[in-house]
This record gives sequence, structure tokens and C-alpha cells, in this order.
Amino acid sequence: VQLVQSGGGLVQAGGSLRLSCAASGTIFRINGMGWYRQAPGKQRELVAATPSAGSTNYADSVKGRFTVSTDNAKNTAYLQMNNLKPEDTAVYYCNAIGQQLTMTTFDIWGQGTQVTVSS
Repeated sequence: VQLVQSGGGLVQAGGSLRLSCAASGTIFRINGMGWYRQAPGKQRELVAATPSAGSTNYADSVKGRFTVSTDNAKNTAYLQMNNLKPEDTAVYYCNAIGQQLTMTTFDIWGQGTQVTVSS
């Protein structure tokens, strides 16, 4: 099982970007997905967490600007980021927890993608 991220890049403040996180492999069920970010010199922080059932929880710093969506048929999650600010600059990671077809649990990370917001 692996997560492959795409999207990201350089954008001016106020702009938008969309990140994708595609899960592949022998997946039986995904129990939850999360988006995290890590800025230089800072600890990794949770941006948004989506359980298998229920609504997504967002960090206060991104509420109203970031939106998570999922395409269950494609095992893909998206992080739509609007009204980006320079302080959103970071490497963004997706994370998924779930079970493989063998019922083995997994807790995996995407490779990370750089988001840079210029002022």
C-alpha cells in the first residue's frame, strides 16, 4: 500500500492550489486520512483529519480556506487550498490508516509536496 501525492508548487498570496493523495495497493478499507504540513524549523502539524465516517476537522489556521474532499472510487483525497498566505508555506504530507485485504493494518505517509506562497 502506498500514497502518492501530486500538486503543490509556487503561488502568490491569495491564490489557490489543490493537492492530491492517491492510495494504491491491496486496500480493504481506509479508516481515516489526514493532511499535515511541516514548515522549516517547525514541527509537523495537523492541517485536516477526515475519519471514515463523519466530517473533516480542520486546524483553526486553515478553517474557511482549506477543504478536503475524497473520491472513494479512486481512493484519492484532495486538499483544496484557497486564499493562501505566506505562513501556509510548508511541505504537505497526507497520511492514511486502514486495513489491507489480509486485514493487516497500515499507517502510511505520502512522499510530501512543497507548497510555497509568496507575499
